[in-house]
Amino acid sequence: MGIGLRLRFLKKIAVFIAIFLLAVYLFTSPWFLKNFYPYPYRELIQTNCALYGLDPYFVLAIIKVESRFYSQAHSRAGALGLMQIMPTTGNWIASQMGWPEFSEAMLLEPDYNLPLGIWYLAYLKERFAGNQLKVIAAYNAGVNRVTNWLNKGIWSGQIKDLAQIPFPETRRYVERVLFNYQLYQYIYLRN
Repeated sequence: MGIGLRLRFLKKIAVFIAIFLLAVYLFTSPWFLKNFYPYPYRELIQTNCALYGLDPYFVLAIIKVESRFYSQAHSRAGALGLMQIMPTTGNWIASQMGWPEFSEAMLLEPDYNLPLGIWYLAYLKERFAGNQLKVIAAYNAGVNRVTNWLNKGIWSGQIKDLAQIPFPETRRYVERVLFNYQLYQYIYLRN
């Protein structure tokens, strides 16, 4: 291989490395990631998280997995809105919060859905002594199921034992929420 050929080859490698590094920088920059991990309803989320002692990035991760921030989301099971709250659960939460009126349609309105969902996460946090994994699992599978798994020794409630969660959907849900939570912290706490 001649000198000229080697130089052209090295230039191509240098250009490739430069493009690769630029792409890595771009795709991992908070500016770029904020487009895929938005923070809508910021004031409403921050206010309610402060009121109930929750990390707003944790709540954002739940919303991202539940509805991808689509306020009109409907699940096959009947859950509604940003935080995918079942109407019966929403009615119970509203009564616990002292709201005199509740309707299913309220779950499709962020001004109602977010405070209800954030209150419920705080309730789960208290119920499970602050264990975030148990909170996430219970938000997906239900309090009674998670309590049953814990009481029967099916799941320890620890991250090292995630594979023990008997519902594959709940196991994947917990993993996705944790992943999104870490990304939200990475993106918004760096600035």
